[in-house]
Amino acid sequence: MEAETKFFTVKRRALPEVLLKVVEVNQLLYSGKARTIREAIDYVGISRSSYYKYKDDIFPMHEKIQGKTITFVMEMEDRPGLLADILRMVASCQVNVLSIHQSIPVRNIALVTLSVRILPISEDVNGLFERIEHAEGIHNLKIVSAE
Repeated sequence: MEAETKFFTVKRRALPEVLLKVVEVNQLLYSGKARTIREAIDYVGISRSSYYKYKDDIFPMHEKIQGKTITFVMEMEDRPGLLADILRMVASCQVNVLSIHQSIPVRNIALVTLSVRILPISEDVNGLFERIEHAEGIHNLKIVSAE
């Protein structure tokens, strides 16, 4: 039986430390700050077997999503200018907005669904989602699809 490959979007805080360290090893190698795998794994403090077990299975989102469409939903306060602020954040990362849908606010909270295309020139998409999630007036952010 053929194993099916599935992808998940997981927030950093939900990941075990070993997976975060694998990402750190890859970043050290890619940036040239470490010349060898041994040097990098010794620096971050994981075993060689842990690194090899996960090295091809975890990566920062921006490395694998260029050209993809990401749809996310935000619960946001019904406040003048808040959506415009969020859209400025999106534009500052060179991400192309494909669609916006805002529900009628209930109890001063609106659901906004935003679909964006990640371009080769797009900047730190992970940072974008973090900034949006922590923006004043945003109560929740969930990525619902990446295709």
